[in-house]
Amino acid sequence: MAKNLPEEDNDAIDWDTEDELELQEIPEPVFPSCTDLRITGQHDVCCDAEASSSSVPFRSKFIQQFVVMGFTEESIAKAIEQNGENSDLVLDSLLTFKALDDSPEEQPSTSPPLEPSISSHDSVSEYNENVLDDVYEEDSWSSDSDSCINSVKQCYLNDEGSSLSEKEMMLLFLTNMGYPEEEASVAMEKCGPKASLPELVDFICAAQMARAEDPYLQEDVKPTLEHILNDSGGYKKRKVYTELCKRKKQREISGEETIRLPKPMIGFGVPTQSIPTMVQRILPKQLIGPPFFYYENVALAPKGVWDTIKRHLYDIEPEFVDSKYFSATARKRGYLHNLPIENRFPLFPLPPRTIHEALPLSKSWWPSWDGRKKLNCLQTAIGSARLTDRIRKAVEKYDGAPPMEIQKYVLDQCKKWNLVWVGRNKVAPLEPDEVEMLLGFPKNHTRGGGISRTDRYKSLGNSFQVDTVAYHLSVLKDLFPNGINVLSLFSGIGGGEVALYRLGVPLNNVVSVEKSEVNRDIVRSWWEQTNQRGNLIHFDDVQLLSRDSLKKLVQSVGGFDLVIGGSPCNNLAGSNRVSRDGLEGKESSLFFDYVRILEDVRTLMSSRH
Repeated sequence: MAKNLPEEDNDAIDWDTEDELELQEIPEPVFPSCTDLRITGQHDVCCDAEASSSSVPFRSKFIQQFVVMGFTEESIAKAIEQNGENSDLVLDSLLTFKALDDSPEEQPSTSPPLEPSISSHDSVSEYNENVLDDVYEEDSWSSDSDSCINSVKQCYLNDEGSSLSEKEMMLLFLTNMGYPEEEASVAMEKCGPKASLPELVDFICAAQMARAEDPYLQEDVKPTLEHILNDSGGYKKRKVYTELCKRKKQREISGEETIRLPKPMIGFGVPTQSIPTMVQRILPKQLIGPPFFYYENVALAPKGVWDTIKRHLYDIEPEFVDSKYFSATARKRGYLHNLPIENRFPLFPLPPRTIHEALPLSKSWWPSWDGRKKLNCLQTAIGSARLTDRIRKAVEKYDGAPPMEIQKYVLDQCKKWNLVWVGRNKVAPLEPDEVEMLLGFPKNHTRGGGISRTDRYKSLGNSFQVDTVAYHLSVLKDLFPNGINVLSLFSGIGGGEVALYRLGVPLNNVVSVEKSEVNRDIVRSWWEQTNQRGNLIHFDDVQLLSRDSLKKLVQSVGGFDLVIGGSPCNNLAGSNRVSRDGLEGKESSLFFDYVRILEDVRTLMSSRH
């Protein structure tokens, strides 16, 4: 499970979560104490370099490394005066001058601010989705030009000066090749610190090719293939494009079809959106339940993952749904099931669908320049007190709206951490009970019983969005008026059970399999507090749930009507920068235990008839 840090210990929390990172992570600079701060319009560049011990020639080279990053010589001189010739401390001060404290009237910027590539009102997750989701995540191919590019890169590094870190020089090299800084930064983040220059170029070009061929992307924001192929580095880009076309053709010949995420992400329909034509699907007779099954996982998984899931679950088409159509928060998920899709109905009363409907007290404090209507995907970690304090200090200096640079910084952090306005110039992370409400759980569902706030956020961040799941499960109410037997795998905090209960489906027998003792305690407490009359049976490991154990359970409870669950997505989520290994990863490979158990249940149930 995810290792959580106390929320006030570190701003740069490692997002080890069973969820996709809806936002492109935004590095947070460490702001040292400084009395004279000023604002510039340049982009941040992280620095890991150490100052060397050279004499006068180094002084010029030392200043030059910051000049090429876009900082003024005046601000560089001031930072050096305060910190000496230490690259790390100087860069921290320069970033501080850029972001906070002195107003533009007092310290005017010497250069115009760069226009952000993403509107402050747009979700960064949608940008990532458009640019990166359709990139072919296959092994990079080699060519004779790779060694040539690396040689050029090395010469460039030697010429530009050794006082910059390799990461900075790589970014500078890519931007001087003509690639946008944002795309170069994303490529470096996605490919990792050990990625070679050819791999980064391939990644950027493949992302541009994918955008150009994306039928769902608006034409006015698409890069044209002519522009891509004729831009700087055109030989490399042509090679990438040729290779992509070749592999696409090979897939078409072999009959392999890659699943594409729909836009809008409304699956087979949602109660709040109309669809052009009535969706119909016909299942083979042998797949019609009971037993019914329902499987969930993150939609934004590595390429090919959902093809594998579909292949192992009887080639049924998955249903991709964003929970923003059911609630005030986004949650992009894929659901694969054999449930009927006609005559669905939502839970009533309908949940709030905007931030202000969900959190009405925040409306009076919400600034006009914060145009958010929905929250991004709720994660397992929250923004720290130090971050919210920095935001307060950044905003309170201005009587009206702060400058665009400050607005962009604040909005980026608010989107990343789902911060809401709770007072004049004050933002705060969501409270656990607010997260429970947004996800459709009863108030205090995760509270008490020795469960810490950190555990509450972690458990909620890995849970179902109840209203979304209930809409899919609503067809079971008429099918099982006398109650249902459920095998709940990877139960978490009981999102499936809560959904069925809120739908009015009696829970006769529930076999809950969940590794986390904290989550098992939460489900047990909810079972008792809601006065359930059925039986709750706990197991703690799906890997130990053998065919013999299932046979005894089937005989004991009379069979299962529904097998529900979502295996861990630690190795699928975009937030995992270390081990995004797909279904071969240590945790996410448990999907195959779901398949094994489901097949055993189906076999045991068929033998009873």
